[in-house]
Amino acid sequence: MSEKDSTEELDEILPETEVTEQQQETENVQEEVSVEDELRSDLAKEKEKFLRLFAEFENYKKRTSKERMDLFKTAGQEVIVAMLPVLDDFDRALPELKKSDDKESFKGVELISNKLRETLKSKGLEEVKVKQGDAFDAEIHDAITQIPAPKSKLKGKIIDVVEKGFKLGDKIIRHPKVVVGK
Repeated sequence: MSEKDSTEELDEILPETEVTEQQQETENVQEEVSVEDELRSDLAKEKEKFLRLFAEFENYKKRTSKERMDLFKTAGQEVIVAMLPVLDDFDRALPELKKSDDKESFKGVELISNKLRETLKSKGLEEVKVKQGDAFDAEIHDAITQIPAPKSKLKGKIIDVVEKGFKLGDKIIRHPKVVVGK
């Protein structure tokens, strides 16, 4: 072969090689771009997962903190509920002791009663205030019976309070037992 023929042959081969190299570079760039896009989408997905998990954890912390606070508020609820009959006994005993001639016994029992009430009050116990003539509310009061109202304006209203009600914080732990007029 002559030199001219080999040059022509090389020229024919070289453009094909250049085209092939250009195609490979284009493919490599496209692969890099597609790999980069894929990595970006993976990163976005992971960020989304992280944010959701973080928000879920924050909600968990808030919920458990609130539950813990509620538990502390009502931790002694069982003990306090068990002490309510003792308060009722004091309410019944004090008027009877007041009738007796022994004033010292009355003062002693009254001091003990007041001390118990103040201790329970410091733990969050409050009496549910109910008096004759108040409107009956089924969510707050327990109606134990209905009797004919002595006055027409007492129909559907509270006539008598049989047992006091108490609440601990915002929660009613014993509803007042009342008689309602009909």
